[in-house]
Amino acid sequence: MPPLSARLPDPLPWRELARPLARAEDTLARLDERLRTSPIRDGWIARTHFADAVAALWLEGELVHIEDLVLHDAGMDIRAPTHELTRAHMVLRARRRIADAAPGWALSPTGLEALRRRAGESDPKHPQVEDPEPDDDGDEANPEFEPPLAGNREFAELFASVDAAIAQADRTLASERPLPAAPAGERDPLVYDLDWDEDARLVQWRAIVDETRNVPPTLAAAIAHEAWSAIEPLQRASGLGRLLAAAVLRDRDKTRAHLPCLAEGAKAVPRERRRARDATTRLVAELETIAAAAEEGLKQHDRWLLARTLLIRKLDGRRSTSRLPQLIEFVISRPLVSAGMIGKALGITPRAAQNLVAELALREATGRGRYRAWGVL
Repeated sequence: MPPLSARLPDPLPWRELARPLARAEDTLARLDERLRTSPIRDGWIARTHFADAVAALWLEGELVHIEDLVLHDAGMDIRAPTHELTRAHMVLRARRRIADAAPGWALSPTGLEALRRRAGESDPKHPQVEDPEPDDDGDEANPEFEPPLAGNREFAELFASVDAAIAQADRTLASERPLPAAPAGERDPLVYDLDWDEDARLVQWRAIVDETRNVPPTLAAAIAHEAWSAIEPLQRASGLGRLLAAAVLRDRDKTRAHLPCLAEGAKAVPRERRRARDATTRLVAELETIAAAAEEGLKQHDRWLLARTLLIRKLDGRRSTSRLPQLIEFVISRPLVSAGMIGKALGITPRAAQNLVAELALREATGRGRYRAWGVL
C-alpha cells in the first residue's frame, strides 16, 4: 500500500484547486496551439530540451551551464565533463526519448523499464571527449605511444618495486582493505540501498496514475509528480518524475505539439510551496508549475520568432545558393553553436562557418577566446 502522502486526497479540494487548474489548462492549451503552426516549432523543442535538463539539475542544487551541455551533447567538450554535466545529459537524453516516442510510451511498462534501465548510466554511444581545436604547434596526444625506458629492464623492475612499496605503505597507513567489487548484474551497496524495492514502488505509482483517469489532465500530471516525490520509485533518476508528469499531459491529449518543460516552470515556484507540509498546497504549487512552464514557453517562443525574423531580413540581396538561410535555421534550433557544429551541419569548413557567422553578426556568447560559440539566448 502506498504511503499516506502518496494517496489521492479524498475528496479533492476543488475550491482551492479551481483557479490554478483553470489557469494551467488555459495557458498550456494556448502554448500547444501556437506551437502547432509555428515555423520554429522544431527549434523551440530542441532548445527547450536543453533548458529543461539544466533546470532539472538546478532544482537539485547543481549548476550546469547550458553552453557546456550543448557542447557536450555535440561531442565537442573543451574540458573533462563534470558529474553534474553528465547527469544533465542523462536528463536530456531521457527527455528526447520521451518526446520522440508515442504519447503513452513513457507510462507503459516497456517505457518505464527502458527509462529505469538508463537512469544513472552513461551513454555508451556518446562520443569521447576531445579537444576540438589542438594547440598551434599541432602536437596531439597519442594514447598508443609509450616512451621507452632507455632500453634498460633494471629501471622498469626498480620502478615497479617502488610502486608496490608505496601502495603497500598507503594500505598500511590507512588501515584499509580494498572492498570487493559488486558481482556482475548486481548493484553496488555503497551506491544503492539494496532494500529499496523499485518494482513495488513503481507498481504503487502506476496505480495512483491510473486513478487519475477521470480528472483533468493538468491535475492528473500534478498528482503524478506529487506521488512520484512521495513514493520515490527509483533511487537514481534525476528529473525523471517531472518528465513522466509531462508525459501524462501528452498521454491525455492535453499537449500534442510539445513535451511541457515542468522543471523550467518549477524554478518560478518557491521551494517552500513545492515542499509544503500541506498536500493541497503542494498540488496547487504543481499546477502553478505547469502554468509557469507554459507562460515561459510562450515568452521564449515569441522572442525566438522575432530573432529569426530579424535574421531573415539580412538575407535581402543574397544569392540563391547562399548557406545563410540554413545557418539561420540551425542557429534557431540550438541555444549555442560553434564553428565545428556549423561546419558539420552545413557541410562546410570551420573557417567558412566563421565567415557566415560574421555575415549575420551573431553575438559571441561564451566570452572565450580560444573556443568560441554563438547563439540567440
